[in-house]
Amino acid sequence: MRYIIVGAGAVGGAVGGRLAEASHQVVLVARGAQYTALRDDGLSLTTPDGTHVHRIPVADGPAAVELEAQDVLVLAVKTQDAVAALDDWSVRPVAGGGTAGERLPVICAQNGVEGERLALRRFRRVYGCCVYLPASFVEPGRVVAGGAPLTGMLHLGRYPSGADDTVLAIAADWEKAKLAAPVVADVMRWKYAKLLSNLANAIEAVTGVLDSPEAFALFGRAKAEGRAVLAAAGIEAVGGEEQDAARGGKIRFDPFDGSGRSGGSSWQSLSRGTGTIEADYLNGEIVLLGRLHGIPTPVNGVLQSTADAFARERRAPGSMTPAELTALADAAS
Repeated sequence: MRYIIVGAGAVGGAVGGRLAEASHQVVLVARGAQYTALRDDGLSLTTPDGTHVHRIPVADGPAAVELEAQDVLVLAVKTQDAVAALDDWSVRPVAGGGTAGERLPVICAQNGVEGERLALRRFRRVYGCCVYLPASFVEPGRVVAGGAPLTGMLHLGRYPSGADDTVLAIAADWEKAKLAAPVVADVMRWKYAKLLSNLANAIEAVTGVLDSPEAFALFGRAKAEGRAVLAAAGIEAVGGEEQDAARGGKIRFDPFDGSGRSGGSSWQSLSRGTGTIEADYLNGEIVLLGRLHGIPTPVNGVLQSTADAFARERRAPGSMTPAELTALADAAS
């Protein structure tokens, strides 16, 4: 199989780089300065093993890739960019006839739970991927992935449920590339659990890495709202003990270069000044479910709107204090 990584940022770059190291065929798809850097200088992937530069084929969009029947699309763009990417890729012709949407599998390697629903409107074969992979991308061409001894754990499964020979073959490839890839029949349980943990992303983006009692208390309130709406909606998420049992001893996130922990995906979006952020599909998912099921979600509403404003106004990450953000949440509650 050849892996077309649509969105060669932190997660896409780490997965693509590790697959290339394991001698799998990879194409990285990127835009703007990232595309230029990857094309001209290659992908610089720094892991606890050291820094390696990978000369991987790179494309600036679907028109630059001749799709083949054995290709696998890995959707690693943020969810706010998913519709455009899915629209562009699903209609591309595949050698031998048909379109990508009709013939090729697509893996949604994204935070949140909306990507799979969007993909299933356009692709017949959709696979969920619960991404547990610490990585950062704040400079074109350079990705840092600090997980050890494995780079990440990526639970895989058919969407909306089940498993098949395709996902088993994909998992076998990924397992050879320092990526744990358990295949599960209930991948969305894992993604809803990740959604609850990602409710902290907006707090981190706006106030900085969570390291104060106020920030952790605000996260606890956001997560309590999340659990309440999932219960009201009849949605099950994997519990903490099951997650710890699956991941224990396989990945640690200790900084390997002496630096402190960098901000996560939402913080990185603000840092790069992209003008967008994924809060609508993280905290906003909880707000949506709350509105559908009559459950108040004031804290997640404030986190969503504040993160959106930071992105829209291109404000610097971490430029609000936890106390200021907590005050906004208190006023809304």
